[in-house]
Amino acid sequence: MTAITINFNNVVKLNDDQFYQLCRDNPDVKFERNANGELIVMPPTGGETGKRNAKLTTRFVWWNEQTELGEVFDSSTCFKLPNGCDRSPDVSWIQLERWNALTPEQREKFPPIAPDFVLELMSPSDSLRETQAKMQEYMNAGVKLGWLIDRKTRRVEIYRQGQPKEVLESPTSLSGEDILPGFVLDLLLVWG
Repeated sequence: MTAITINFNNVVKLNDDQFYQLCRDNPDVKFERNANGELIVMPPTGGETGKRNAKLTTRFVWWNEQTELGEVFDSSTCFKLPNGCDRSPDVSWIQLERWNALTPEQREKFPPIAPDFVLELMSPSDSLRETQAKMQEYMNAGVKLGWLIDRKTRRVEIYRQGQPKEVLESPTSLSGEDILPGFVLDLLLVWG
């Protein structure tokens, strides 16, 4: 099953509160919104992708509990990005000072902030072109570091603010660089 994009803009343009309410009223459906205001209905992940997503999120949580540098978010968290998108990365992380600068109400709804780091783990049904466009939206919104992992091809695309993307074929690990200091992801948990 692939994501479905629906354009209601000629009928109604949902404001942020209406989009939030639509998501609350339909908790069994995962919605995102692109920079054009189009709704994207995201399919649920399959078992293998869900299992790997859980393992990935756990690795980030372990690292973050040791460093206490920020906050880790799972794939259910939707962010209101500065460029107008509403997106839910598979894993994301925000530096603690930036997170704490948000009001309690902003943190409770869809936080109006671009994460410092995002990770997208492609499902077998995901379109590479669409996922690359999503990664570019993240970078345009101010994300500092992003990883697009395609387990089917064992390929990783690394997105860095102000730099061309880097493509790695079958890497064994990824470094969090200066964004996630000391974090190293062993990719055997993704490839295996």
